[in-house]
Amino acid sequence: MFNALRNGLFVCLAVLSCSLQAAPGAHEVVQQTTSTLLADLKTNKEQYRTDPSAFYDALNSILGPVVDVDGISRGVMTVRYSRQASPEQMQRFQENFKRSLMQFYGNALLEYNNQDIRVLPVSGQQDPQRTSVNMEIKDGNGTIYPLSYTMVNQDGIWKMRNVVINGINVGKLFRDQFSQAMQNNRNDLDKVIDNWTETVAKTRQGTGAT
Repeated sequence: MFNALRNGLFVCLAVLSCSLQAAPGAHEVVQQTTSTLLADLKTNKEQYRTDPSAFYDALNSILGPVVDVDGISRGVMTVRYSRQASPEQMQRFQENFKRSLMQFYGNALLEYNNQDIRVLPVSGQQDPQRTSVNMEIKDGNGTIYPLSYTMVNQDGIWKMRNVVINGINVGKLFRDQFSQAMQNNRNDLDKVIDNWTETVAKTRQGTGAT
């Protein structure tokens, strides 16, 4: 009985301690998320290769809470088209966009093979509302690929708004693809939304991502 009370007290103290700590900064969010992703991938990589749906579900559970899906999707759609979209269309696009983003990101992760990945130190004065978190990925040949996350502060919680991978601005890439898809489909927003996964797949092939 005493042990149970003591353990319960420890748990309460731990929860209280966590609640009193400041919310993690942008660099901490990126570092923690990256560590969680790589640990999960290391454990389940072979399963994910044969069961992509399980992989994307895992990605969504890890990345979902730290991605500003609304901000990214509106940026991709741009004001020109987002102000024409109904709430139902906007919701549908956000869901399709989130799924396609996980696939785009996930396919690159499956090629990860114990490369050296590190979050670079904070440099200079940081904007309290918007900042970049820079990383480096070193492959087996020693080639270094830069990666940068644009992070935004939403009510004290840092979320990812954009990614630049080895010079490729993913947000701009998707924005250009959306605009081109609207032209190709004679401004049929529903058709562009419904076919967005295929659009991203073509984008992935065009950038050389597998």
